[in-house]
Amino acid sequence: MDDDLRIRAAVAADLDPVLAFWKAAAEGTSISDDRAGVERLVERDPGALLLAERGGELGELAGTVIAGFDGWRCHLYRLAVHPDHRRQGIGGALLAAAEERFVRLGGRRADAMVLDRNERGQAAWRAAEYGPQEQWTRWVKPLTVTAGH
Repeated sequence: MDDDLRIRAAVAADLDPVLAFWKAAAEGTSISDDRAGVERLVERDPGALLLAERGGELGELAGTVIAGFDGWRCHLYRLAVHPDHRRQGIGGALLAAAEERFVRLGGRRADAMVLDRNERGQAAWRAAEYGPQEQWTRWVKPLTVTAGH
């Protein structure tokens, strides 16, 4: 990692720029990729959304990762590096910061969700010494909010 790169936790003022960044740099979209979803994340777990910036104090957003820990498992989401900054160690620096966070919180193993079609992402995760866990399948159910809740 070069001296020009800074990794820090996101704050409320970062949320709109992060959402715009994901449209340019992240593969796929998530049901939580909106202002309310990211606000909840940062309010609930202020250190979970990590940003990599280039260029000093008011740097350019170069990458993101969400390092969520629920007290039981360590989950990684939204590892994204801007196309202009790829292959410069930013993804590895973000993962190192996320893994350090997990260790501080008592985490024992990190997992990441990677789209099957995202070959570039799969290569990056393999390079970071992550591997698919073939015996598991992710099961999902979108939740709807009822009135009054």
